[in-house]
Amino acid sequence: MVERFLDYLRYERNRSELTVVRYEKSLRDFKAFFESLSKEITWETVDADIVRDWLESLMDKGDKATSVNADLAALKSFYRFALARKLVENDPAHCVRGPKKQKPLPQYVREQEMDKLLDQENWEDDNYEDVRARTILLLLYEAGLRRSELVGLDDKDIDFGTRQLKVTGKRNKQRIIPFGEELETELRDFMEVRDREVSKNSTALLLDKHGERVTANQVYREVRKQLGKVTTMKKKSPHVLRHSFATALLNHEAGLESVRQLLGHESLKTTEIYTHTTFEQLRRVYKEAHPRGTK
Repeated sequence: MVERFLDYLRYERNRSELTVVRYEKSLRDFKAFFESLSKEITWETVDADIVRDWLESLMDKGDKATSVNADLAALKSFYRFALARKLVENDPAHCVRGPKKQKPLPQYVREQEMDKLLDQENWEDDNYEDVRARTILLLLYEAGLRRSELVGLDDKDIDFGTRQLKVTGKRNKQRIIPFGEELETELRDFMEVRDREVSKNSTALLLDKHGERVTANQVYREVRKQLGKVTTMKKKSPHVLRHSFATALLNHEAGLESVRQLLGHESLKTTEIYTHTTFEQLRRVYKEAHPRGTK
């Protein structure tokens, strides 16, 4: 029965040999599993509980959810084939659900590391590229912008009178983000140096040396270079600074709904991925609430 299914994949579905080999391995592994339970169990007599037990054994062995779900997909495909050709009477895998994939936890830069990176003493005030780099870091960290939102900023999107940024996010949705005195000073200084050093050929806030809007790749390279000065973590992208923005707010007791609005998330569930990072808040609660927390 398995061989007929594999031939079906090869010659009727034109699946690659790599796919066929992967499916074959999943099916052989499952067969070995149910035969280890009892020699009387066959493909025809397998039930849903045996399928679930197999998946559980794979998880216990350390297989990731992605791999386990791939094995389950192969088994489901096999039983659909067998049922359609009346090789079996029931499909035991049909109603079995695989494990949920774990979303990677967001990485963030610690506040002390960001303070060290943004310390004004480490930057040359009259060097345009340095001033632009620091401005990029501050906009990402203090406003929580996405890389595309940062690149898309124009001068007209900055209101110094109210200290607000008008940001165009996903699906062209706009939101207003407040900013503080440090970012105001940085933006004013940056624009002064930019207008003095660069011939402007664009309405963009951030310009390259030719006066054109910076690209997303240029921003990525700059952020990676700068974060490499203070952290050894593998991921050093602009999005890490967005994660750092959200984490810092939550660590300092900002409400989850407020953080959602500042980030431009449609759903609060998306924002909730940051709640695991608020260890500083948990530590404060512990020290204040536990009778021996300050010992």
